[in-house]
Amino acid sequence: MMAGVTRPDPDPATTAARVLVQALAALGVQDVVLAPGSRSAPLAYALADAARDDADRPAHAPGLRLHVRVDERAAAFLAVGLSRASAHGAGDQVQPPRPVAVVTTSGTAVANLHPAVLEAHHSGLPLILLTADRPHELRGTGANQTTDQVGIFGGAVRLSVDVPAPVGLPDEARSLRRTVSRAVATATGARTGDPGPVHLDLAFREPLVPGDAPWPEPSTAGLTQVQARTVSAAVTGSVPAVGDPATPARRGVPTVLVAGDGAGPAARRLAEVNGWPLLAEPSSGARGGSHAIAAYRLLLEHPVLGGAVRRVVVLGRPTLSRPVQRLLGRPDVEVVVIAPRGRDWPDAARNATDVLVDVPARMRQGRMPAPAGWLDAWRTADAAAGAAIDGVLDGLDVGRRSRSGTRVTGPALARVVAQVSGAGDALVIGSSNPVRDLDLVARWDTPPVVLANRGLAGIDGTVSTAVGAALALPDRRVRALLGDLTFLHDVGGLLRGPLEPAAHLQLVVANDDGGSIFATLEPGEPDRADVFERVFGTPHGADLAALCAGYGVRHTRVSDVDGLLPALAAPGPGLSVVEVRVDRLGRRALGERLVAEAARAVDAAVAR
Repeated sequence: MMAGVTRPDPDPATTAARVLVQALAALGVQDVVLAPGSRSAPLAYALADAARDDADRPAHAPGLRLHVRVDERAAAFLAVGLSRASAHGAGDQVQPPRPVAVVTTSGTAVANLHPAVLEAHHSGLPLILLTADRPHELRGTGANQTTDQVGIFGGAVRLSVDVPAPVGLPDEARSLRRTVSRAVATATGARTGDPGPVHLDLAFREPLVPGDAPWPEPSTAGLTQVQARTVSAAVTGSVPAVGDPATPARRGVPTVLVAGDGAGPAARRLAEVNGWPLLAEPSSGARGGSHAIAAYRLLLEHPVLGGAVRRVVVLGRPTLSRPVQRLLGRPDVEVVVIAPRGRDWPDAARNATDVLVDVPARMRQGRMPAPAGWLDAWRTADAAAGAAIDGVLDGLDVGRRSRSGTRVTGPALARVVAQVSGAGDALVIGSSNPVRDLDLVARWDTPPVVLANRGLAGIDGTVSTAVGAALALPDRRVRALLGDLTFLHDVGGLLRGPLEPAAHLQLVVANDDGGSIFATLEPGEPDRADVFERVFGTPHGADLAALCAGYGVRHTRVSDVDGLLPALAAPGPGLSVVEVRVDRLGRRALGERLVAEAARAVDAAVAR
């Protein structure tokens, strides 16, 4: 060979994949989820090397945790769970979620990521989507498993890059590191404060399997370390726990703090320092302490309580309660939204008075207290409502016990799950009735970490999300409470290959043989009953025990109230399912009775 002539790289796809994996690790990515495929083979081999034990890892290969799933939708939601749970370390401090990469082959594999991408987009989770593709000359030719993947996720990703197939040019590695640097910075919101998913569509030509060449030496050429924006106190929870004693407090506007999904512990501290009632959803990260009002959605309907509110401070994104949305839409209520990140802010009622990026100093210092007696009135009413709710749930079917025991209701199940979930635990909560039942009955001083896919509030991928959360939080006991349709929708999330690490997770499935949330909404009204079961109730008759057996997952069935606590108290190692048979036919009547009994109790308490 002539002097000065560079020998072409015989495996440019392998080299590019290895450089990309090195760059991801150098920029802080620790977890990658892979769904197998042929076109993505260069990435698969590179990740397999990076996942080896230290003693077996090839020279220059970085260390990463690899998770392999055969279903791309399950893989993407596993990444959602890994990223979402990574924000929660020891104690109640919340940190920005870590970026997690997802690797797929080409074709429909890419489209299967879309539900999780939408959830990540609306939740601000930094997913890095690495989708393999055919090289440009094969696109539009009818080549197998080839479609237009570029821009497939539309506005749901913060960045979309069509990366051409490598050919071994000298500057390709540097250029790829630049692209990965920009992708990670964009996913984490380092510059924008708006984290979310990004998409790199990676074209590869054959050969797709590695030869004998060693890993390239790590290089910083092209790597860009992007300084992250300062995180607001509304995210980190660094609001002081006491007011400024040098500043006199001025009693004023009847105020409540609404803590929606992701509000963080700062919301609780802000309510406490100002003496406001705290109306906190379970996944807010703020539900706990002496100011939390568990039955808030019932109290908001009372004229002396909800009717007297004149200011609402909103942190996080409230999604659960119609009474809260009605409150936020009232023309006589000042609505102050604190939204520290992103372009948009939560204001579904389109009634926000102010939208702030940080907590004002006077609010942080406790200089915006409500009138005297305001908080005490809410606490007294909440205690009365809670006692009434407990009385209804405890008295159900007394004296009518069948051979199988007292029937379980959704709220009663949620109450027991809340009771057994301690401060050191984590609880993943499914959409529809489970999260609303928990919202009504959960009373914690120090709550567990509560995680929920409230970005779009779908039932998609909840099992996989819970598995991801359990893998990310190995030092916490992790449970999930979900409905039967949610479980069945993602039952493939139970599948774990024998070479994959086990998640320690208890899945508590409220099985009412259908979609009971619709019974509580307009379709469940008695005069619409003729088509309700077929198009809303959707009974399925599925044998959950048989499904679990097929996946090799432990299964326990509970049919009565007495069996709940023993089944839930000691989850044991590995993955297990506790199926709780729940009454659906009486769901609407139970809800109406709870509201009526709580209203009577609150009327009596307020009148004293």
